[in-house]
Amino acid sequence: MVDLLFPVTLIGAGLVLVSVMTSALAFRFGAPLLLVFLSVGLLAGEDGLGIHYNDAGSAYFIGSLALAIILFDSGFNTRMRSIRQAAAPALMLATVGVLLTAGLVGVAAHFLFGLPWLEAFLLGAIVGSTDAAAVFFLLRVGGITIRDQVRSLLEVESGSNDPMAIFLTIILVELILSGGSQENAWLEMLKGFGIQMGFGLLFGLFGGYVVLAGAKVIRLEGTLYPISILSFALVLFGLTGMIGGSGFLAVYVAGIVAANNQLQGQVSLRRFLEGLTWMAQIAMFLTLGLLATPSNFLAIAIPAVLLALVLTFVCRPLAVWLCLLPFGYKRNETAFISWVGLRGSVSILLGIIPLAGGMENGQLLFNTAYIVVLVSLMLQGWTIAPMARKLGLIVPARMGPVERLELELPGGGDHELVVYKVAAESPVALGDERLPRWARPSLVVRDGHSMRYQYAGRLQTDDLVYMFVAPQYIRLLDRLFASPVRLTLDDEDFYGKFVIDPHQPMSALAEAYGLSGLVDPAQPPVSIRDHMTERLGGTAEVGDRISCGEVELIVRDLDADGAISEVGLSIEETEKTPNLPLFQSGRELWQLLRARLASKGGQG
Repeated sequence: MVDLLFPVTLIGAGLVLVSVMTSALAFRFGAPLLLVFLSVGLLAGEDGLGIHYNDAGSAYFIGSLALAIILFDSGFNTRMRSIRQAAAPALMLATVGVLLTAGLVGVAAHFLFGLPWLEAFLLGAIVGSTDAAAVFFLLRVGGITIRDQVRSLLEVESGSNDPMAIFLTIILVELILSGGSQENAWLEMLKGFGIQMGFGLLFGLFGGYVVLAGAKVIRLEGTLYPISILSFALVLFGLTGMIGGSGFLAVYVAGIVAANNQLQGQVSLRRFLEGLTWMAQIAMFLTLGLLATPSNFLAIAIPAVLLALVLTFVCRPLAVWLCLLPFGYKRNETAFISWVGLRGSVSILLGIIPLAGGMENGQLLFNTAYIVVLVSLMLQGWTIAPMARKLGLIVPARMGPVERLELELPGGGDHELVVYKVAAESPVALGDERLPRWARPSLVVRDGHSMRYQYAGRLQTDDLVYMFVAPQYIRLLDRLFASPVRLTLDDEDFYGKFVIDPHQPMSALAEAYGLSGLVDPAQPPVSIRDHMTERLGGTAEVGDRISCGEVELIVRDLDADGAISEVGLSIEETEKTPNLPLFQSGRELWQLLRARLASKGGQG
């Protein structure tokens, strides 16, 4: 064992280092970063450098632990506004959507591979959920900003649909290994689903509030604080799993609760989780890459690739469309949501379960899941940004990049210490704007020399400005220190060609554009801003839009308090983005049905 210490350390650390170094190439060429990590593991494995690793049990353990960390971080980075805005459709996709996708893929797998029905549906369950790591990475690190309503749905769905896929996989494996002879099998599945999801949700809520209470009472040395929070999350994961609940759902919910209730020390905790999550992703993908033997893929390559294409172009889109019918999503939004259905580590991880369980076709299921993931990352991972642009879902930036560093102050003060680097041609660098008094600037660092703000004169490019700011005003300061952005004609079209006063009453808008039924005369008058804020779940972001009959209202700008300060108006028929012939909303289908019934009545 001692003799293995140094070689194993050398190989393991070397693979991690290679993965990190190759990430620079991934960012430069736009490759899906998780595909890079997976490829490094494959190249180092049995068919590459010759590292022999076939312990499915330890791979599942490493992958599950890494996934728990990733899901806790995903919950920690999920805003409550996203939950409020997308809870219902995301829950539908995370449950019914996974079930529909698994069923449709199962039908295709039965005919492509000749598998028995239960095993075919098991393969559908294995690849039925989207991958939280892949989706979160592409949406947050991939350099694209999409409409908030769509982004919120994708984030919540990807973080919450894994428990459903895990539950279906485990139940179907148990059913197959028992010979399918269990009485009342479907009743047991429903009972097991209720127990897993119920305990997962209950323990997640309980655990999140325990974290909040403990952070207020227990005082730890700074570096121990994030370690204690993560350790508790893993304790929660293990405890929930031991009593039959979904530990993955529990840690995700606990992360949401803790992050959205003013948990102390969030800045240091986020940095710690961000680094650890990257490490967990690298470790998981390297392990799963080493476990595979690519030479075994050739025998099933054609049907497996066909299955991946059927999943991408038929099963996922059909399931998403059916689930989103009641929620009024537009065709382009539904199309994009169906396209961002990346399969990743979760599918490979679930593919290990039948392999470790000794199923006769376990290796076939694992290899097929692996090929599906590779096709998904290569096909969808490279095309997320172009697809969003083609469908008109990219939110044009209203300001350029901002270099800002937030430093956490001890205690629960209502101010933060932030450091800005002055960008070239920014309003403060050009002298067009001065820093407001409430910003409390205290120090300026110029060319390596520090000076008090009062003696620094006009701010210059690359100056570092230290100031104490109330958190709600950071958005306003970002504008002052950001590099400029020139809106194109297409950008102006996105924000609406007509600018309206958000303080005007909705009744005036309804009267001007003949929007009957938009305002109830019996209700107290409400402003355009308040109406939009309510429709958007309580808060708004630049680029958010709501449909009001034949027109759309778009948030063009926000004030320092995050309230809507400028609204654009767009006539829906003038949109330049393509209107797809598929993915009609429930409202469109109802209007089409009414028109056909009316035409038949007129003919009669």
